[in-house]
Amino acid sequence: MEFSLAQIATILHGKVEGDENQKVFRLDKIQEGKPGGISFLSNEKYTPFIYETEATAVIVSEDFLAKKPLKTNIIRVKDAYNGFTMLLEAYSMMIKSGKEGIEEPSYMDPTSTAGSQIYRGAFSYIGKDCQIGNNVKIYPHAFIGDRVKLGANTIIHSGARICADTVIGENCEIHPGAVIGSDGFGFAPQSDGTYKAIPQIGNVILEDQVSVGANSTIDCATMGSTIIRKGVKIDNQVQIAHNVIVGENTVIASQAGISGSTEIGKNCIIAGKAGIVGHIKIADNTTIGANTGISRSITKPNQKIFGYIGLDLKNFLKSYSIFKNLEGLEKRLKELEKKQ
Repeated sequence: MEFSLAQIATILHGKVEGDENQKVFRLDKIQEGKPGGISFLSNEKYTPFIYETEATAVIVSEDFLAKKPLKTNIIRVKDAYNGFTMLLEAYSMMIKSGKEGIEEPSYMDPTSTAGSQIYRGAFSYIGKDCQIGNNVKIYPHAFIGDRVKLGANTIIHSGARICADTVIGENCEIHPGAVIGSDGFGFAPQSDGTYKAIPQIGNVILEDQVSVGANSTIDCATMGSTIIRKGVKIDNQVQIAHNVIVGENTVIASQAGISGSTEIGKNCIIAGKAGIVGHIKIADNTTIGANTGISRSITKPNQKIFGYIGLDLKNFLKSYSIFKNLEGLEKRLKELEKKQ
């Protein structure tokens, strides 16, 4: 697909400086730019490349000042990084939204309904009493269980499993291999040392604009709902247990795990391999570092927590500065003891 620089500037609410009629059909790194490509400049260390790149156009921020003549056209926007992200999103949506129609073999139960501009890939399955919104894309080998609701413009990628009674809002994206709504980890210990499964009769609710990464799992509630609020972004291989609530616009990186009935606030950042115990609350705007273990509620917002077990970031760094010198401190202590 080809687009003129004028069209791209319109999408990004920017202004072309150069020939707005030139066309691009490829996204390039600035250091590897070739004719027909468009790139962006947001990091100062890449500034030298803008004078050398052969890309047809480069997206720059409003405050960019060229120190020598440019061979490329520029599209000036408020923020170059966000502008290029918008362009990637628009391009991605054009590719994905182009899919339409029903491939065979695929199955949708007669009791289910679907809106307009639907795509159902080969070998996809839709169970009973489902409600599928307009422009939903369900890729090959995806499974949609009974009584599932999918909002408009949502994408279910190949191999994803959406279990019974799950509710997914508009403009969501479920990546390959993700499982939404499988049983929570609930077992009651018995007097003979065995465990008895506790029926998990709740569901999962994903609000609008939620992204769930490949091979991530979100368990259904024991009762009620596991809830992922609007704008949450979940990386690959993340585990979210039953009855968890994740607040708006929180991001969770790969291999993090959240135990049952924990509530995560808004705009939190949970880094890779972080582990959070059950039945606690995490305040809004909390950042939890990689490999951090959280065993208690965090009630004060805007904190950065790091380490196992999680400490305030400043306290952790102070403690670590001592810890890494323990060997030397031990030697000095022994020398002092010998002198006594």
